[in-house]
Amino acid sequence: MSIKELLFAVADIWMIVVGFTYGIKFIRNYKNYLLGIEWIIVATSGTNFLIYGLLKAGHDSPMYFAASFLDAFSRSVGITLILVLGLMAVTHRYKPSVAVDVGAFALAAVVGFALVGYTETFGTPAKIFFIVVTVLTTIFLLYFVKRLWEIGERGHAVWAAISAACSFVIAAIYDFVPIPGDDAEHTIFYILALSTWGLQMFVFYRAYRAFDDHNKRVDAQAVAGDAPVTA
Repeated sequence: MSIKELLFAVADIWMIVVGFTYGIKFIRNYKNYLLGIEWIIVATSGTNFLIYGLLKAGHDSPMYFAASFLDAFSRSVGITLILVLGLMAVTHRYKPSVAVDVGAFALAAVVGFALVGYTETFGTPAKIFFIVVTVLTTIFLLYFVKRLWEIGERGHAVWAAISAACSFVIAAIYDFVPIPGDDAEHTIFYILALSTWGLQMFVFYRAYRAFDDHNKRVDAQAVAGDAPVTA
């Protein structure tokens, strides 16, 4: 195994561990199925990608199709619309219905299937679509960072800003900027991308937890303030 292959495996395993660990925590601790399931889907995608890479399977492998589908699933709706709706649970006290949860993932599945092999079928319009949804998502993430800063969670705000910036750069170069010296399988790119996506899931879980703790403190203070005064 070459150094590049080792780094790829390490980056992928990092993303897998983070995705499964904090996906389960989102569901168990916060009943946030949008973020929890999406984190788990990303981890599942990483697991498939790791096996695909280690086996050096070809593009005719079912694992390649699965990787393409899961990639399109998350890039189009998962780490865009679903991420925003999930974070709104703390920024706007938003509680989606079961129908919204199911509908969001159903939409992601439909779009994911439609965009499998998008470079050959849709070409540049699909690439532009991915950039547009990334820009819109990043705008919301910057708002999330601003809210974290305002509630005094400045450490989490800084890390969330760094993570959002790194994720935006990865998304921006994904289809348009080949990395000099990279191989045909884009190993260097994926080392950077997998590391970044793992960081994003790690940072945003911790930021979400801090925001939720803040909301609980605010609620407790409001209850204490409304309590009747006894003699």
